[in-house]
Amino acid sequence: MANVKLQGLAKSFADVRVLRDVSLDVHDGEFLTLLGPSGCGKSTLLRIIAGLEQQSAGSVFIGDRAVDQLAPKHRDVAMVFQTYALYPHMTVAANLSLPLVMRRMTTLQRLPMIGSLMPGARAQKTAIARDVQEVATALELQHLLERKPGQLSGGQRQRVALARAMVRHPAVFLMDEPLSNLDAKLRAQMRAEITELRRKLAATFIYVTHDQLEAMTMSDRVAVMFDGRIVQLGSPQTLYAQPATRQVAEFIGSPRINLIEATTQSDGVVVAADTQFPMQRGVPIGTKLTLGIRPEALHLVERSGPGVFTGRVQRTEYVGSDLLVYFHVLGQTEPLVLRTAPRPAATALRSETTIHVAAPRDQLLVFDSNGDALKTDPPAVTQLRSHR
Repeated sequence: MANVKLQGLAKSFADVRVLRDVSLDVHDGEFLTLLGPSGCGKSTLLRIIAGLEQQSAGSVFIGDRAVDQLAPKHRDVAMVFQTYALYPHMTVAANLSLPLVMRRMTTLQRLPMIGSLMPGARAQKTAIARDVQEVATALELQHLLERKPGQLSGGQRQRVALARAMVRHPAVFLMDEPLSNLDAKLRAQMRAEITELRRKLAATFIYVTHDQLEAMTMSDRVAVMFDGRIVQLGSPQTLYAQPATRQVAEFIGSPRINLIEATTQSDGVVVAADTQFPMQRGVPIGTKLTLGIRPEALHLVERSGPGVFTGRVQRTEYVGSDLLVYFHVLGQTEPLVLRTAPRPAATALRSETTIHVAAPRDQLLVFDSNGDALKTDPPAVTQLRSHR
């Protein structure tokens, strides 16, 4: 195991800046995920750590040593790629043993036929076969060792790629969207397998994905990236409940967070759509804000009032354990989303039905005109009138 430290990394391809002053500490034994949309620089960052790309500026430390000048094979990292990167003409056993053969055996020992006659070659081959059998058993691949990659399912090939990384016992595992080629059922299965693998190995993992479900379910911490920068680093719970920016709030969570344009009307009162909320005092009157609230924080009520949106149902979506209700409110171009249990009163809602939906003040997120989160204190008890 080892910690990974990135200091001021930057990367440009010609005139295109891909990474901008990225600094990050990954703790020994931590599972850290780089999360962001396509093109944000997360895969480039992973390739720089692996030594497959050279940074334009900054340094990479693995353990206590700078590895900027080291070739990938000397960095003691193993990388699992999106495309598996297995040799199609080799059996599973041969794919797993190849990294050990290249590392442990000399050029002469690797030669066909006469290599086995070289001193120590037989002992090395026996040790390699034992290590391959051990990792294959750990990932339940022992019955597939004589098959070739073309004879395996997608999930099996991904497990072989994981086993090939494991067999070297690297200090750091690097994973570049390893599940993106799998169907939904296999992705769920492989998430569980990677989590269990991490628990057994107690190793350092750096995982790249654009899938927030993978990031939220497997990670100790998540680094959210946009435009070549890390905009927020924290636990999955922190990112969800306390996003640092509107951009992070929109990216984390499904269905997407509800965002409502608002204006401060008087000291401590904010008007949003057709209702009012008490807010932290001291925000100048007329300030433009954006309120954010998660769909599951909203709930149906019987009548309008402060902190209650009145709207018309656009449509409903039944998704098994939940019912999603899309409804329009005054002044909003996009519908808001309510996530609720599929109780009879909710499932009976039809298009154009008028509903009243309460937004608890303690569940509101507030963003300024630049998209940065405002830290708001619990408001004093304030008498509000419905804004009509």
